[in-house]
Amino acid sequence: MTNLDIGLWVSGGMLILVLMGMRVAFAAGLAGLIGLICIFWAKKDFNPESFWWALTVASKIAGQVPHSKISSQALSLIPTFILIGYLAYYAGLTKALFEAAKRWVGWLPGGMAVATVFSTAGFAAVSGASIATSAVFARIAIPEMLKLGYNKSFAAGVVAAGGTLASLIPPSAILVVYAIIVEQDVGKLLLAGFVPGAFSALIYGLLIVAIALLKPGSGPSVKGYNWAERFSCLPAAMPIVAVVLIIILFVYNPFGDAFGTPTEGGAIGAFVVLCMAIWHGMRRKQLQAALLESAKLSVMIFTIIWGVLVYVRFLGFADLPTAFSDWITSLEQSPMLTLVLILLAYAVLGMFMDAIGMLLLTLPVVYPAVMALNGGEMVSAEASAFGMSGPMCAIWFGILVVKMAEFCLITPPIGLNCFVVAGVRDDLSVQDVFKGVTPFFIADGVTIALLVAFPIIVLWLPQLASG
Repeated sequence: MTNLDIGLWVSGGMLILVLMGMRVAFAAGLAGLIGLICIFWAKKDFNPESFWWALTVASKIAGQVPHSKISSQALSLIPTFILIGYLAYYAGLTKALFEAAKRWVGWLPGGMAVATVFSTAGFAAVSGASIATSAVFARIAIPEMLKLGYNKSFAAGVVAAGGTLASLIPPSAILVVYAIIVEQDVGKLLLAGFVPGAFSALIYGLLIVAIALLKPGSGPSVKGYNWAERFSCLPAAMPIVAVVLIIILFVYNPFGDAFGTPTEGGAIGAFVVLCMAIWHGMRRKQLQAALLESAKLSVMIFTIIWGVLVYVRFLGFADLPTAFSDWITSLEQSPMLTLVLILLAYAVLGMFMDAIGMLLLTLPVVYPAVMALNGGEMVSAEASAFGMSGPMCAIWFGILVVKMAEFCLITPPIGLNCFVVAGVRDDLSVQDVFKGVTPFFIADGVTIALLVAFPIIVLWLPQLASG
């Protein structure tokens, strides 16, 4: 049995474990350890006396992964970004943001739902966690929409779909994970998420307006606010704007590395929000709750990362990524068609796996194949299959994959955001939420198609930063 055969069998077994309900972190870690044992044991022709030797070597390799990879400075972005979101919530800044959005865009058809989408986009710019965004606005926005007569399924769908924007708009934990796995610049990837994230929010808003126009009464507008009242609500939302500017400044980094890194920007942003939270009267119990929730979510993400990285180390020994890349490049079809098929495969996988786990499991195999399709990581824009250089292709593909991960957050049967919204609201079932998010599938499909057809939407800011 070759290493490639072992890789295929072990990977198939891991997928079965995941489909049976085992957590991705544990399924991947177990599969990686078993795979490493089999590879080293195969070198001794599966001699029973050599099993303990293979177990010892595999355990040492697997045991080095958690510390060597998780201690990366870039990963420290994740807990700071998550902390910003929870502190903003407990400081009451989310209510101020929602109130500002309601007063400024509430007059549109479906205005309250549009305000919800734009305020979730604003909160996403200081949160970076889709789950937190969905949970927060399920408490704030859904009651307001229900008071105006919105259908409860539609209201829940708006919140669940709006929460996905946190996956793309920086600070995004998923973009950080992608950058670590494919070894690309974290700052440029975060910068690349701004325009596509805002573009996604705009598409959602246009969809809501269209639904409200086609079905009169389904999305009542909010009227009665004059210009003085609109401007008066802006100061309360300024702390969020300040944090967004800090993050953009550190990500864009116009003064070079001496100015600071995205990690330091995240820490400063968290400190600013903490000061504002204390200023707004946050108590000790609220601070403890914010720290505890941030720790829980961070531990969950880091556990998935180290478990999957054990599996990734096994894939390297099995040489599965190289074999998959060779197979992809040998297909007699256009690279663009192959890319579209890969994205469709992500849509199917997302129906059964959580976003971060899905990316961590697939990227070690899929990313080298996409780079090979483009002509390699060092290829110039003129010689590449997709019309962009290797580093720009890596950024473009990353945004596409993360957008697919957004899409998977609202697709049945696993759609995590839908379960979060239903869990927060006692008057909603998961079926109600899935019914409400159905129109947003169309919006996400349009957005992904436009990002594929017009890469400049993704690459404009990173190219600007590169000079």
